[in-house]
Amino acid sequence: MEATKSEKLNTIYADLHIHIGRSKEGLPVKITASKKMTFTEVIYEAFYRKGLQLIGVIDAHSPPVQREILEGLERGIFAEHVDGGIQYRGVTCLLGAEIEVKEPAMKPVHVLTFFPTLSQMIDFSKWLANHMNNVQFSTQRLYQPIPVLIEQVMQREGVLIPAHIFTPFKSVLGSATDRLANLFPLDSIVAIELGLSSDTTLADQISELHAYPFLTNSDAHSVQNIGREYNEFSMKEASFVEWIKALKQVDGRRVIANYGLNPRLGKYYRSRCQVCDHLWPAGKRITRCPACGSDKRVKGVRDRIDELTDCSGSQPDRPPYIYQIPLPMFPKLGPKTLHKLYEHVGTEMFILHRATREEIAAVTNDQLAELIMLSREQKLKLIEGGGGKYGKVQ
Repeated sequence: MEATKSEKLNTIYADLHIHIGRSKEGLPVKITASKKMTFTEVIYEAFYRKGLQLIGVIDAHSPPVQREILEGLERGIFAEHVDGGIQYRGVTCLLGAEIEVKEPAMKPVHVLTFFPTLSQMIDFSKWLANHMNNVQFSTQRLYQPIPVLIEQVMQREGVLIPAHIFTPFKSVLGSATDRLANLFPLDSIVAIELGLSSDTTLADQISELHAYPFLTNSDAHSVQNIGREYNEFSMKEASFVEWIKALKQVDGRRVIANYGLNPRLGKYYRSRCQVCDHLWPAGKRITRCPACGSDKRVKGVRDRIDELTDCSGSQPDRPPYIYQIPLPMFPKLGPKTLHKLYEHVGTEMFILHRATREEIAAVTNDQLAELIMLSREQKLKLIEGGGGKYGKVQ
């Protein structure tokens, strides 16, 4: 549906999978995330350095995180958006939770849930606390069947999204099953999160996924990785209600583009030998490592998608997938230089996609400016990642 003539739609940049490392009180939330990743620091970073208007914090189910948000609301630092989300200046934060679920005879799976309001998230957390070992921590196992989780999410006007859907550990199609429908009623899912090691072209080779919008999110465990993948939406404003309209393509709202790593830079793109660490060649018939002969590997996303492929992968209505290399992945670009770029040139998205060669070189050097220009043209040579190791810019 087209937007009405009276409505002005805006471009909204969104990263909807960001972890919290510690609460403001210093309590652990995501053990593997940076201690600097508090709710307050995350939302500040998104506004001042990353150029995002919409973020998703997927550890908002943790009671210490909720206390930090409540304190910010009481002090007037944050505000609740009437259509869902927590606002700080030009950024709205959607409140989410990443949950581990497991059905009989299948490996565990991670899913993302989001709710419009803090009160709904707090109520959901109280339910989770009765069925988890420790609701304070991120990505905990829920000891309830998936249909029960879906019912609880829907009762609170929430939505469900399978996380990093192809990764070889704790994902629906990467490790648990061959079809979404084996785990979820298909109408219970509003979108698919691709993960860092896949892209639109790869994912669209699976016909079951054609019905869903794709999301590209950072899964950030550190401040610097916020926005390494993100989505571009056409929406009236950044809010939960508008986001759902964009996913469902209501009233002209839609996903305009997905920005993400070239899958070759993802840490699970290629299959890697578990014995000698050698990257395996691609192909269904490759059953042993060509270097040491072992049959033990961490199966890469490329090989897994090859196993599941049932169509050509060409979907003309898909938004474009635009490759980008996050600033921290450029060689010899350290924290001090990165800070200078943010301070003198602009946000990371501006630097990566719109800043001139002269603006970048004036703050850093000609070599880095040239690398960023070549990155925009997809002309940089990449060393492929796999088996838990990220690829690199050569």
